[in-house]
Amino acid sequence: MTNSVFLATTAAEGAGTAGGIGGTIIFVAQIALLGGLLYFMMIRPQRKQQKQLQTMLSTLAAGDSVLTSSGFYGVVIDVMDEIVIVEFGNNKNCRIPMKKSAIVELEKPNTEKNA
Repeated sequence: MTNSVFLATTAAEGAGTAGGIGGTIIFVAQIALLGGLLYFMMIRPQRKQQKQLQTMLSTLAAGDSVLTSSGFYGVVIDVMDEIVIVEFGNNKNCRIPMKKSAIVELEKPNTEKNA
């Protein structure tokens, strides 16, 4: 009688193994789907935003109005490689050198159009 019980449990385990392979494939597909979703929801938009910021900083020139990461508005006086000199307020003596990466917004001065 013990042989028949052993054979029955072995057959049941074998049937479970075949279903386990299908379950594993479904599990791997779910992980791949979640990875793709993570890429399109988080990584891709962040890279796009970084690219826009780099493009904005590459067009930075003297006379542009900027907003710094600390919330100060100023006007760019001079642009060097990685350092920008920004003038804050009406006082012409308030010029501060800062990194380009501290600039979060850029506004070009309005040029008058001939009508």
